[in-house]
Amino acid sequence: LPDVRDGFKPVHRRILYGMMGIGNTSNNPHKKCARVVGEVLGKYHPHGDSSVYGALVRMGQWWNMRYTLVDGQGNFGSMDGDSPAAMRYTECRLSKMGESVMDDLDKDTVDMEPNFDDTQKEPSVMPTKIPNLLVNGGNGIAVGMATNMPTHNLGEVIDGCCAFIDNPDIDTEGLMQYIPAPDFPTGAYIFGLQGVKDAYETGRGRIVMRAKAEIESGDTHDKIVITEIPYGVNKADLVAYIADLANQHKIEGVANVNDETGRQGMRIVVDVKRDANANVLLNKLFKMTALQSSFSVNNIALVPIPGTHGKMRPKVLTLRDCIRYFVDHRHDVTIRRTNYDLKKAKERAHILEGYAVALDNIDEIVELMKTSKSIPDSKARLCERYGLTDIQAQAIVEMTLGRLTGMERDKIEEELARLTALVAELRGILGDPEKIKQIIRDEMNEIKRKFSDERRTEITEAYGEI
Repeated sequence: LPDVRDGFKPVHRRILYGMMGIGNTSNNPHKKCARVVGEVLGKYHPHGDSSVYGALVRMGQWWNMRYTLVDGQGNFGSMDGDSPAAMRYTECRLSKMGESVMDDLDKDTVDMEPNFDDTQKEPSVMPTKIPNLLVNGGNGIAVGMATNMPTHNLGEVIDGCCAFIDNPDIDTEGLMQYIPAPDFPTGAYIFGLQGVKDAYETGRGRIVMRAKAEIESGDTHDKIVITEIPYGVNKADLVAYIADLANQHKIEGVANVNDETGRQGMRIVVDVKRDANANVLLNKLFKMTALQSSFSVNNIALVPIPGTHGKMRPKVLTLRDCIRYFVDHRHDVTIRRTNYDLKKAKERAHILEGYAVALDNIDEIVELMKTSKSIPDSKARLCERYGLTDIQAQAIVEMTLGRLTGMERDKIEEELARLTALVAELRGILGDPEKIKQIIRDEMNEIKRKFSDERRTEITEAYGEI
């Protein structure tokens, strides 16, 4: 089951982390998928190569993921259910969005845990700024429970998260002002909002999806042209099923059905017989085929158990729960990152203060070094004479002569002043919850500005039986 905080299962987390580890990033050339699979298998995921490659491929399929995390090259499969080429033929690298899931991973933002043979460390969760569980959805099977979560529009989810930060008591109705319904990568229509509302309020519901179809009138006969199909429907199977229904006379009025999909996008054409009514035929197709199908939402994910360190349990989640856990995660990451930056700034400032003492007393210090028997002896005398710490004394002993020039002295003073201001700023952030909230908001809005796009799935009113 996926983790509510970053929306990943272990295999996805390990693939992204492994790709980052070998420098397979969006600004470098693609690498063979077999290279990545080998890296992940050997270091983090001791299971079959097909499970790793299957997860890797899925993260690069635009019709499965609302925002792909892997940039694939070669045959990554298709909406017709074709399998991808073998991993020795395909290539991949992280997409820009796949990289931003791991921003600040090096700043002690999340717990690292040992891998299966205790030779490497891997992240227990990603410090993601992207609410990935809602945005890319998720599915998974455990014992006695299963997850099936729809995809959403990134901009809408981020607006919903910001609204929750501003008002933690916001209810489902309030959140639906920002996140009206799922947004599927294949477009089409969501037919009525009752199922969506149930899913958002209880964690379970049935969302009715309907293909985007238009009737084109011709001189001799009409055509039904389908340009978008519901999420998760296999296009080749759909076309074959319509043809079968026509051949078995279970549906009257179909003269021919063709898949004319090309570079311009999807186009399935159903030729209507002269004497048939195209509107009636289209309604029959909605009723009898996957042109209208439903998505059964089951929002189950692993959530942290309060008071335990890193233990998780499965839970059925409402929309508000998903957002709350994500915002809490961002809050933890922001505090941990600020503490890390503060620690590093203080350590650096400490060394620079030692340099400042050395530059003020440089002639005495050179004399002291010349008369010392050994390096440990010189360090001990420095500490005693000027009240320095061991770290500062070590830094002074390792100083180069170049540091004594006027420009270098100015640089040291400038850097020290900058670090002192930074330390004060970071302490101010840690002491003010409102500042932390503002940072979370700003970072999310930056992600929205970089990656958000228009909604693909349109919402239409439901009406009675066909």
